[in-house]
Amino acid sequence: MILKSYEAGEGHPLVLLHGLFGAARNLGVLTRALAAERRVVALDLRNHGDSPHAPGMDYLTMAADVAQTMESLGLHGADVAGHSMGGKTAMALALSRPDLVARVAVLDIAPMTYDHDYDDFVQVMLGMHLHHGLTRAEAEQELAVVVKAAPMRAFLLNNLVLGAEPRWRVNLRAISAAMPELLTWRDPPGSAPFLGEALFLYGALSHYVTPEAEPVIHRLFPRAQLRRVEGAAHWLHADKPAEVLAALREFFTV
Repeated sequence: MILKSYEAGEGHPLVLLHGLFGAARNLGVLTRALAAERRVVALDLRNHGDSPHAPGMDYLTMAADVAQTMESLGLHGADVAGHSMGGKTAMALALSRPDLVARVAVLDIAPMTYDHDYDDFVQVMLGMHLHHGLTRAEAEQELAVVVKAAPMRAFLLNNLVLGAEPRWRVNLRAISAAMPELLTWRDPPGSAPFLGEALFLYGALSHYVTPEAEPVIHRLFPRAQLRRVEGAAHWLHADKPAEVLAALREFFTV
């Protein structure tokens, strides 16, 4: 599958991959800043943003989408950075197609299986009455029954297209069906450790990258460096953009 891509800047290519319920535009602060010195290509992953909808969202499938898109854009030996779901996709890409990836940066996720899920969020979004005249305030009120945190409601509502026929940009049914796969990590079949440089950047207030993750990371990415961003939670690029940008610039210095 060829994914929707957004480009800015010139120079050595850097591919950016967003997280679950996100889109390329959610990484706009990184795209705009890094495009001053790089060719930045931000992608909407399948069932997100303006990319095609299709069943199947295991990480090898999503990595294959990214690989096909990179090849269509002539991106070989590119740097790749991804947050959360996009970070797992970036890891799967680096392990399955190391010819396409020079260096990889993974933001607040590890190659591990997690036990939380977002099924309640998906169900309340699916159950929303999308009618002509629906307002953002009404939609937020419906979400608030399940989604208690206002920043998360705002994030999810970025996917709501209002107008004569309101709709969700994200393919909620495909995401719901794929939730067990999205929480899982499996090494790509036949893959060897990625021998390029790798950065695992994680929020000090997040619980996604624990000390138990370090040996797993180093097994697959033996040259990995782990760096903590103080004062940041899971959405570290939103919580501490300056610190995240500084770390990425230092790591990806050509």
